[in-house]
Amino acid sequence: MRAPKEFGGQDMYSTWTYTKIVPMREIEYLHHFADKDGNRVDPAQQGLPPEMPKEVRNEVTFKGVGKGKTEVTVTEYDWPVGHMMEMSKIGMEQCLDKMAAIFAKT
Repeated sequence: MRAPKEFGGQDMYSTWTYTKIVPMREIEYLHHFADKDGNRVDPAQQGLPPEMPKEVRNEVTFKGVGKGKTEVTVTEYDWPVGHMMEMSKIGMEQCLDKMAAIFAKT
């Protein structure tokens, strides 16, 4: 991912470790910051604040709502309440909006 210009504009990398996959229902994974080669790094090494968690547990659930549509719910855990959690929420909403726009074209 690329940070916004006002936050430095640098490229940042991450890896996911899948902990649970239930086809058509649920995916759980741990998100870790990484270098460009996929090696885990401390977020502070990338210039992120010290309160940034070293890993974030995520749960994505899928629920059929009829007429060929699916409701997707994304839950992120382990964020300390505050600025970093709000930044993550904004980033996740942007990702989901982009994904919805792509699916709307198909």
